[in-house]
Amino acid sequence: MYQTILYAVADQIATITLNRPERLNAFLPQMMEEMIDAFDRADADDDVRAVIVTGAGRAFCAGADLSEGTATFDYGTRDGGRSPRREDGSIDYAHDSVRDNAGKLTLRIFNCLKPVIGAINGASVGVGATMQLAMDVRLAAQTARFGFVFARRGLVPEGAASWFLPRIVGISKALEWSMSGRIFDAAEALSAGLVHSVHPPVSLLDAARGLAAEITAQSAPVSVALTRQMMWRGLGMAHPMEAHRIDSRAIYARGSTADVAEGVQSFLSKRAPVFPNTVRADMPDFFPWWEEPGYG
Repeated sequence: MYQTILYAVADQIATITLNRPERLNAFLPQMMEEMIDAFDRADADDDVRAVIVTGAGRAFCAGADLSEGTATFDYGTRDGGRSPRREDGSIDYAHDSVRDNAGKLTLRIFNCLKPVIGAINGASVGVGATMQLAMDVRLAAQTARFGFVFARRGLVPEGAASWFLPRIVGISKALEWSMSGRIFDAAEALSAGLVHSVHPPVSLLDAARGLAAEITAQSAPVSVALTRQMMWRGLGMAHPMEAHRIDSRAIYARGSTADVAEGVQSFLSKRAPVFPNTVRADMPDFFPWWEEPGYG
C-alpha cells in the first residue's frame, strides 16, 4: 500500500517505519502524505492504542531528499499551475502551496488521538528532527544523532519547530541548536530533555513498545485521547482558567460513563480494568473544544 513507509499493528500498537533505508529515510512529499494517511488509519482503528514511529536501517530520517539539488526548497520551480506567485510577481503567502510539508505532518501528529512515541534509531536531522517534536515521548538509540541544520542550508526551522522545540527544551537551548545548526549526540539530547531515555540500538524498539504498553495497558482510551489534547493545547493557554473550563467539562462528561464505572469497580475488585468506551464512538459532546485554525 505504501511506497516510503511501513505500517503494522501488533499488540494494539501501530508502528510506522520510515522505509527508504538506501537513502537514510530521506523525506519526500510522498512520505509526508503516506505518514498522514497512516496516522489517519491509527486514529480510526480502535484496536490501536498507541503509535510508534521509527526508521528502517541505520537512520531515523536524514532530512529532506536533496536529489533535486538547489530546486529542493524552491517551491516556485515545482508547483506548476499551483504557484502562489501573482501576475505582478508578488507572492500570495496564504496560498496552500506555500505550506511546508513538515508542518503539515507535525500538525497531523499534534492532532492525533493516540499516544505517539518516537523510537529514534539513528541520524535525525532537518525534518527528521522536527517531525519528532510533535510526538509525546522520544526514545533514542545510543547511535542517534540530531541536528536542526536549517541555518547551515540558508533556511529556517520548519515543521512548526519554533512552537514545539522551545516548549520541550527551553528557548536558550532551542536557539543555540537552531542558530548553530550543529549535530549533537543522544547524550546531549537526553540532558536537554529532548529525549526521554537512551538505549542500545538492539533494545530500542522493545523499550518503545514497553513504554507504549505502560501508558495504555490500564488506561481508558477516551481518557488518554482527551488528556493528550488537553496537555498539548494547554501549552497555548493564556490563563489557568482556560484549563479549568476544559477540565470541568471533561470530568463532568466522563463522570457518568461506563468507563468510570469500570474504572472504579475494577479498582475495588483489585483486577485489571476492561474499558468499554471507544475513541471513535464515545468522545464527549464538547469535543473538540477548539476551533481549528486555517492556514491562510
